[in-house]
Amino acid sequence: MAVTLKDFYADWCGPCKTQDPILEDLEEDWEGRFDVEKVNVDEDQETANEYQVRSLPTLIVENDDGVVERFVGVTQRNDIETALEEAGA
Repeated sequence: MAVTLKDFYADWCGPCKTQDPILEDLEEDWEGRFDVEKVNVDEDQETANEYQVRSLPTLIVENDDGVVERFVGVTQRNDIETALEEAGA
């Protein structure tokens, strides 16, 4: 089952910059177990609207069945890992 972590961010978003290193470490440690899709909401308003993103950063973990978990605001690694495991990563 394919697992994707969608990271909705904007270049001007301070908390997004706090979230980045957490995601980078996670992606490195979990190499190949899930895909990261970065969505710049300023450039891809359509996808942001599709997922009803209203605040940044927003992280969405999804698999072939759909959205498993949604996080709004800076999210700790443990919470993301739990969601990834639930999604089947």
